[in-house]
Amino acid sequence: MNIGNPLREINWVEKSNTLEVLLEHEDSFHTVSLDSGLEAEVIKIAAPTAAYVLKVWNKASKPNVHAQYQILNALFTHGSSVSEPVGWGTDRNGDSTLLTSYDGTPVQTVDQRKLTKLVKILADIHKLPLEDFIGDRLPRYDFIDYFFPRIENHPDIRILLEELLQRADMKQSCLIHGDYHLGNMLEAKDKLTVIDWTNAQWGDPRYDVAWSIIVMWVFAGEKQASIYRAAFYDEYRYDEHDLELFEAIACLRGIILFKENDVPIGHRTISRFRSILSKNEYLNDQLI
Repeated sequence: MNIGNPLREINWVEKSNTLEVLLEHEDSFHTVSLDSGLEAEVIKIAAPTAAYVLKVWNKASKPNVHAQYQILNALFTHGSSVSEPVGWGTDRNGDSTLLTSYDGTPVQTVDQRKLTKLVKILADIHKLPLEDFIGDRLPRYDFIDYFFPRIENHPDIRILLEELLQRADMKQSCLIHGDYHLGNMLEAKDKLTVIDWTNAQWGDPRYDVAWSIIVMWVFAGEKQASIYRAAFYDEYRYDEHDLELFEAIACLRGIILFKENDVPIGHRTISRFRSILSKNEYLNDQLI
């Protein structure tokens, strides 16, 4: 993509009034490449009065960006802590693009106050009244097919996973983020904003919560995860054994990602996984 004038190369399918104004004054902004992930190229667009982020899915991943735009629009209208959707379309190569507000930089440190805020943000997302917004446009997937795409390589884990899912009585009852953790959070002054809605779908909020706790444990440590978990208990009032069951399911996904080299591998990562396995009544340390 021509980083000098990226907006000119896009065929906009939906655009807000903000984008209409931005396109009229595109000579007045400058662009800079941001750290891009495995899925897309990310460009910051700095205009005189505000900044924006353009995400271009020009790599292997080809998500439903139209759905992401609709989900963001519903959440933003609802008052949730998400980026403002400005427009979406396709570039000259047919790659999907999404323009949103620029909402700061990655979260570097956490404390109890910030962890509690993260919990309340997710709880608010789970309360989005889908019948008023996006219920008919929100994707619905088979849980194992979506979150465990390479489980056929791990038959021992599949057997255990199916047993746990029978116990869990999972219900696709609300919007879930699908990958809620610090890596998908931005911070500007005292404001936190949730990003990366690629995995948003109908789901069980208990899984969303459990996955977030497991990722916190693996990458921030047991102490932070314990504080985080306690805040979830206070907010959701889940049964302790119920949440532990969903944490076991989430941990199995983490183990597969670890074994498939999809998460950073280090001595600390391994030891934290082992700690989770030893402390969860549904798991055992032979899984890793």
